[in-house]
Amino acid sequence: MTNLSEGEVANQSRVKTSDSSVIFRRNRALGYVSNHIPAVVRYIQRRKDNLITTCIGRSFQVYTASHFRLLHVGGQHPDDITAMATDRWHIYTASNKCIYAWRAGKHVRHIYRGHSKNVHLLLPFNRHLIAVDEANVLKVWDIRDEEVYLEIPFKPEEFLVTAVAHPPTYLNKIVLGSKQGQIQIWNIKDNRLVYTFNGHASRVTCIEPAPAIDVVAVGHQDGTTTVLNLKYDEILMEFKQDWGAVSKITFRTDGPPIMATASTNGYVAFWNLEEKKIASQLQAHEDSVTTAICLPNEPLILTTSPDNSMKLWIFDMTDGGARMLRIREGHTAPPLCIRYHGMNGQTILSSGEDSSLRSFSTISETLNKSLGKASYNRKTSKKKNRFEEDSHRMPPIVEFTTELTREKEWDNIAAIHSGTIQTTTWSFHKNRMGEHRLIPAQFTNKNRQDFRTETTCVTLTHCGNFVIIGYSNGEVERFNIQSGIHRASYGKPAHSAAIRGIACDNLSQVVVTGCSAGHLKFWHFKDKVEKPFAVKKLTEGIVLMRCHRESAMIGIALENFVLLVLDMDTKVIIRKFEGHSAKINDVAFSPDSRWLISASMDATIKVWDIPSSYMIDHFRVEKPCVSLTMSPTGDFLATAHVNNLGVYLWANKMLFNQISLRSINPNSVAPFVGLPTNMADQLSLEEAVEELSMDVDDDEEKDDETLGDEVNLNYETPEQLSKDLITMSGVAVSRWQNLLDLEIIKKRNKPKAPPKAPKQAPFFLPTVAGLEMKFDVSNAKTDEDSESRVFKTTNLSNLTAFGKLLEETASTEDYEKCVIFLKQIGPSMVDFEVKSLHPIGGGTVKAMIQFLKTLKYMFESNNNFELAQSYLSVFLRSHSTGLIEFPGVISTLEDVSVVQESSWQKIEQNLMYGMGVVAALRNFVQ
Repeated sequence: MTNLSEGEVANQSRVKTSDSSVIFRRNRALGYVSNHIPAVVRYIQRRKDNLITTCIGRSFQVYTASHFRLLHVGGQHPDDITAMATDRWHIYTASNKCIYAWRAGKHVRHIYRGHSKNVHLLLPFNRHLIAVDEANVLKVWDIRDEEVYLEIPFKPEEFLVTAVAHPPTYLNKIVLGSKQGQIQIWNIKDNRLVYTFNGHASRVTCIEPAPAIDVVAVGHQDGTTTVLNLKYDEILMEFKQDWGAVSKITFRTDGPPIMATASTNGYVAFWNLEEKKIASQLQAHEDSVTTAICLPNEPLILTTSPDNSMKLWIFDMTDGGARMLRIREGHTAPPLCIRYHGMNGQTILSSGEDSSLRSFSTISETLNKSLGKASYNRKTSKKKNRFEEDSHRMPPIVEFTTELTREKEWDNIAAIHSGTIQTTTWSFHKNRMGEHRLIPAQFTNKNRQDFRTETTCVTLTHCGNFVIIGYSNGEVERFNIQSGIHRASYGKPAHSAAIRGIACDNLSQVVVTGCSAGHLKFWHFKDKVEKPFAVKKLTEGIVLMRCHRESAMIGIALENFVLLVLDMDTKVIIRKFEGHSAKINDVAFSPDSRWLISASMDATIKVWDIPSSYMIDHFRVEKPCVSLTMSPTGDFLATAHVNNLGVYLWANKMLFNQISLRSINPNSVAPFVGLPTNMADQLSLEEAVEELSMDVDDDEEKDDETLGDEVNLNYETPEQLSKDLITMSGVAVSRWQNLLDLEIIKKRNKPKAPPKAPKQAPFFLPTVAGLEMKFDVSNAKTDEDSESRVFKTTNLSNLTAFGKLLEETASTEDYEKCVIFLKQIGPSMVDFEVKSLHPIGGGTVKAMIQFLKTLKYMFESNNNFELAQSYLSVFLRSHSTGLIEFPGVISTLEDVSVVQESSWQKIEQNLMYGMGVVAALRNFVQ
C-alpha cells in the first residue's frame, strides 16, 4: 500500500534538494493564497465551521471560513497539484498521475496509482472516488481498498469529459459533460449509459446540481448557463453572460432563489431564478474566478482566483448584492523589492509588478495587509467604473526606502516607479498611499513626457524629514517628505551619467552618490551642495549601492560583478569581493555589519565575511534572486525570486547552533538548495508516506466511520518518554532548589520565640531518629499469648528509616524505593537524612556508599536529573573533606562523577541551541 513506483522514486530523487547551506536553512514562504485549481469546502461538525482548502502549487493550505485563519499546510507533492476534492473523511489531491487521500490535512491515508496521464477531475462518491485523467479515462476507485472498481474509457473525438457531478437522490448515477457539448448520465454500478442529452453545442465547463430535485445547471464555453431537468430532458431556463466562459456555478441555500455564475475575467453574476433575470453583479477578482461556492444555509459566497486571492462575500446589501466580508491575498505578480520594516524583524514590505505595496508578517498571516496600488489619481481610481480598466494605475515600484523616526506623523516610505519621473510617498501607519508626487521643477511642465529621464534610486534620511532622489540624467534632488517641497539640488548636475546609488550617514551630514560611469562623490548635506568635497573614481560603473548607517559602510556592486565595501568616514575601499558571474541584483548587510550578502543573476546567493575578507557561504537556487533583506534581529534572511509570487524566509543557523565557519573558494560550484516551502514544519510527501507505512489498518474501519478531524484518543504521557532523554522529576522547584540555600532560609525563618520542648515519652519506648518524634514499633512482640508488653530491641543502631532503606539496597539493588522516599519528603528532611548518613551523625559507611549508588542510578537512568544534582550537592557540602577517611566512599564517588559528567554533557551540547530558540521566540512575542 505504501511502496512508491519507480517513476515516483525517480521523480522525488530528481526534485529532492538540500534544505540548507552552511549558514542559512530554508524556513518558509510567505504570500501564497491560491492558484488556478478550484478550492474545496467541507463542514466540520466539531468546529461548527467550514474549512477551506486552497491549492498553492505543490501543496495545499487549509483555512477556517470564520476568520480565514491558516490551520495547516499539506505536504509537498512530487509535482504540481492538478485537481482537488474533499468529503467527510479525506482531502483528495491529484499530482503526477497519482491521487493522495490526506487525513486531517496532514497525513497520507491512501495512495491511488494507475492513471496513465495526470488527473484533472475528482469527485468523491460515498465509498468511492471518481477520477478522470487527461487520457479521457474515467476510473472509480474503492477508497478503502485502493482498487479500481470500474474503468470507462471514452473516445476523445466523440466524448471528451470536461465536467462531472452527482445529482442528489440519483442512486449510483453521475452526470458527465463533454467538450462536444453533450451530457451523459452513467450508472457506475452497472457500467451502463443511462441517457444522453444533446441540448447545447458549446463545450461544457461545469455542472452543478441545483437545490431542486432532478435539476442541474450546466455552464458552457460561450457564456451560456442552462438549467436542465434531467428527468424530463427539459431546459427550464437559459442565461447568457457577456464576459466569456462560465467557470463555476453555485446556488444560494439560505432562502433567496439566486444562482451565481462566475466568469474567466473576474466577474460574478447573480441570477434570480424566479424572475428569470439578472439580480446583481460584481467584479470579484482581477483574473478568472476559479471557485464560487455558496456556503450551506448562510448568505455567504466564497471565491478564489489565480490572482493569488481568496475572498468571502456576504449578501447584505439593500439591493440584494454582495459586499466583501473577508479577504486573504498576496501579490498577483512577482515581487521586485522587499525590505524589513521596523526593528523587531516581524514585518516585511514588498512591492510587486502588480503596482502594489504590501506588508507581510513573519508571525501570522492574519497580520498581513495591503497599502494599496500606486495610482496617479487615487480618488479617480476609487470612483472608476468597475467594468473598466484603471487607466490611472502607475507602473510597478522597483525600489523603495523606509524610516521609523516620523512614522506616525507623516509619510515614511518613498518609492520610485519603473520608467517614470515621479517619486511617490506612502504611510505605513495609515496603510495607504500618500498625497505627494515628488517631481523636480524642471520636469513639471506639460512636455515632461518628452524627456526620457526617470528616477533610478532613492533614500530617506535617518531623521525621517528628507528624501534624496537620483535620476537617470545625473541629477540628485532633495525634497521634504512632509510637505513635498523641493529643498536642494546637488551639483548642476551631480553626475554626467545615470545615478545608481545614494547613501546618507546616520547624522545627515554627508551624502554619497554613485553613477554608472564609476564616479563616487561626497557632498555636504546642507552647505555647499553645488560642488562635492571629495570625488573617487572606480574602475567600473556602479550598478547599485546599499548603506549600513550604524557602521558607516557602503556596499557597492559594479558592472563587472565585483563587490566593494567603502568606509564613509575615511572614504577608503576597505574590501573587494570577486566571485559572481552575472549581474548583481541586490546586496544587504547583516545587522552587526559583519556579513555582506549578495544575490546575482547567476542564481547564487553569497555571504562575505567583512573582517576576514573571505566568502564563508554560498548556495544556488532554482530561480535568480531579485531582492533580499536581512532581519534587524539577524534571525532571518528574506528573498524574492524571478517569476515567484512569494517572499521566502531563510533561518540563520548561527543563532541556534555552534557552526565553525571557514573560507570558501568564491569560484567554486555553489550547492543547490531548494526554495522554502509554505510552512516550516510541514511534512514532505515522502515523510507522510513513511507515516502511512507505520500506520497499520487496525483502525481503518473506525476511521472510515468517523471524521478524521474528530478522532479522540485517550493518551497518558509516560513519566519518561525515552531512556535516552534526560528527564526532570516534575516536582515543585522549591523542593530541590531550596536545598542549595537551606541555611539562609532557616536563618530568615528563625522564630522570635524559642521552640517549645516536646512532651517527654516514657524512657522504655524507643523512638525513630528524625525531626518528627515517632515511636519505633517495628520490633513489638505481637504474640497474642504473651502477657509481656515491653518492647525488645534487637540492635543498638541509630540509623534513620531512610538509612535502613539504603542498607537494604546492598542486597536487593532496588534503588527506586529510595528515590521515591526522597521525592516525598521536604527540603529540610532531605538535608537531615543526608547529614545522618555519616557515622558521626548515627549513620554507617555502608549507607553512604549506597546513597552514592542511588545517585549513580538516577544519573544512568536519565530520570529526575535536577533532583540527583541537588542531592549530590547537599552530600558534598555536608561531608566534604570528611570523606577522605573512607576509601570505599571515595571510590564510589569517582564512579558517580564520571556518570554525572556524561549526563551533563548531553545537556551542554544542546544548551546553546535551546537558548537561541527561546531568544528568538521572545523576540517574536515582543
